[in-house]
Amino acid sequence: MSLTARPIATERLLLRPFTMDDLDDVWAYQRLPQVAQYMLWAARDREESRVSLEQMVSENGLTDDGDYLTLAVSVTGTSTVIGHVELGLVSLENLQGEIGYVFHPDSHGKGFATEATRQMLRLGFEEMGLHRITGRCSAQNTASAKLMTRLGMRQEAHFVDCRRVDGEWREELVFAILRREWLTT
Repeated sequence: MSLTARPIATERLLLRPFTMDDLDDVWAYQRLPQVAQYMLWAARDREESRVSLEQMVSENGLTDDGDYLTLAVSVTGTSTVIGHVELGLVSLENLQGEIGYVFHPDSHGKGFATEATRQMLRLGFEEMGLHRITGRCSAQNTASAKLMTRLGMRQEAHFVDCRRVDGEWREELVFAILRREWLTT
């Protein structure tokens, strides 16, 4: 069982593999403190975004545990990357995956993250045959928690002081959805 990156069109978006030509767009959101505040990394300079983009370019398929499929997201008819979505293969043996997403604040509140992330769940369940997909977010990121709830995911955990980020303890929420739940949503 494997999955290879390819362009995916939704009603309003194009999800596609990253290229190094996307650096300016990626840096436009990775450098923002309001984006980084919920991530495990600080706001990035251009070089740090270039290194991050190299990693995302290489995350182009799911075959083995630890693999990621990361796709750039743009509004149909434009070439500007407004964010990215990812699906990770946590355990092939146990058919477990994990989703993630990051979007430029200018695109917030328009349903783009929900629309794009729904496609990653679809890929995981319908094309990879996964049994369970999780997602994590900072407990302070209420918008992200609401997004996962809209997608039919349920909160399974609230970890208190579970991770240190820049010397500060962070709380984390974990959401999940099963294949059988996905098929009935």
